Amino acid sequence: MNAQTLAQKLVARAAGLPSVRPGEIVTCKVDLAMMHDSGGPRRVRPHLERLGARVWDPDKIVVVTDHYVPAHDEDSRNIVRIARDWVREAGVSRFHDMEGICHVVVPQHGYIRPGMFAVGGDSHSPTGGAFGAYMFGIGATEMLGVLVTGEIWLKVPHTIRIEWRGQLSAGVSAKDMMLFLCGRLGMDGGQYQAIEYAGEAVRALSMQERMTLSNMTAELGAQAGLIAPDATTLAWLADAGVPQLDIAPWHTDDGAGLLAEHVFDAAGLAPQVACPHNPANTNAAADLPRTRVDIAYIGACTGAKLDDLRMAAQVLRGHRAAPGVRLMVAPASARDQAAARADGTLAVLEAAGAELLPNACGACAGYGAHRFGEDTVAISTTARNFKGRMGADSSQVYLGSPYTVAAAAVAGHIVDPREVLA
Repeated sequence: MNAQTLAQKLVARAAGLPSVRPGEIVTCKVDLAMMHDSGGPRRVRPHLERLGARVWDPDKIVVVTDHYVPAHDEDSRNIVRIARDWVREAGVSRFHDMEGICHVVVPQHGYIRPGMFAVGGDSHSPTGGAFGAYMFGIGATEMLGVLVTGEIWLKVPHTIRIEWRGQLSAGVSAKDMMLFLCGRLGMDGGQYQAIEYAGEAVRALSMQERMTLSNMTAELGAQAGLIAPDATTLAWLADAGVPQLDIAPWHTDDGAGLLAEHVFDAAGLAPQVACPHNPANTNAAADLPRTRVDIAYIGACTGAKLDDLRMAAQVLRGHRAAPGVRLMVAPASARDQAAARADGTLAVLEAAGAELLPNACGACAGYGAHRFGEDTVAISTTARNFKGRMGADSSQVYLGSPYTVAAAAVAGHIVDPREVLA
């Protein structure tokens, strides 16, 4: 058998084939379909009713409410009500209502495992690739097909390998790696292929940091962002109640063909900041001119997981947000918030003046009462800073790691977080 990449192996298993070739069109059986309240039941329910169709397997569907919660107007209440009604009608038991952001809640329940083939109704669904699963985002029409048939066609991707050698220095995180890659490769650098992250620095990352890498593969324009599973993966899954799995098959073979390969030095990476209005508009934080901020926002699936909150606390311990800076913290899940409360992390953030927001997408999705106002300057741990996405068109949103956002809150302007940590 020809040497195969991890992506090829995952697709071949789903297609029931011994091997596949990049560019080949195959039909894959779906192991898991994830939807949220925004793009899920309210979109697919009317079509299912018109077709008189039932879902192919309710036990392989996960629904999470995270975009329109807490509901604050009649439209949002209706959207959430439709999701709650539909899961009951369809017999979906894996329903997680107001527990946090789907890309964090789904892995916390052990739903994503090595070797799986999964789809999600959200562009950041590649998060599942951190677990050695092939997971990517699809639209509502494609999701309708999956819900009825349990299958989806796929053009077998080429693989782009990104290797990070060495070790990250203190105050530098997976978010900095991704912002650097966006700046270096561009938002079309993934060419809608599969990216595989590898190297010493990637292997040293926690699962939640790996999730940030795979999640922001979407910002590189790739379909999937994969990391070969290892002992770190198995430890996370064991904590989630998943029995021991065989991960031996799920790696890229020596000699497997690659579309491209990039090698970067993790030790030389400095904290990064993406300037408005593009995640690829990236510079080292230390190289930016002094830029005041009105808001420091620690939230979203790429910036408010437990590990992220702990990073921010390292910077904020013993400090308070500067006068005139609103420090907003929206933990990515209720489970992570509870853990942060138990270990003292939240106490540090609150002592620094943090305003605690709901466990939801919130401002990242441009929803709710915390959208950024006219001419607001914000620095955020979110994945995107497109014009108008998080509030008024006139707002200016910078992106950074939890370290960098917390440091800006303390300094009152964008700064290399290592200056505050020192």
